[in-house]
Amino acid sequence: MMEYFEAYSHAIASLALWSIVVLVLGMVATAGKNAENTCACGHPKRDYSNVVYRRGRAHANAMEMAGPFIGATVAAILAGADPFWVNTLASVFLVSRVVLPVVHIGTTIEALRSVVWMVGLICVVVLVVMAARAAIF
Repeated sequence: MMEYFEAYSHAIASLALWSIVVLVLGMVATAGKNAENTCACGHPKRDYSNVVYRRGRAHANAMEMAGPFIGATVAAILAGADPFWVNTLASVFLVSRVVLPVVHIGTTIEALRSVVWMVGLICVVVLVVMAARAAIF
């Protein structure tokens, strides 16, 4: 059994490292909040020029993709999809999601943020297709 999972070592490591990324973003997202830049609900006011808002959005983006990434990667592993591609896609997803908060928090360039976000989304979609194909055929 161990040999089976060894083939997916990069994907499994990506899942573990993803947890750390989300935890760090959670801590970063709460830094700098104050009454002046928050709504009555406690969230930062929608303002992309405000770094506190961008940190919160970076964390929210990570949380929104956590379930799909974890589900797609685990499904691909359990279905026996090609380990090379599962490892590659999980690793590329992780790199894109480490770059995304840097872009999201450090700049206001929406096009760049969208491109980096799309890279991660494509990785997840391909993982889903690979998992489904491996499970069915």
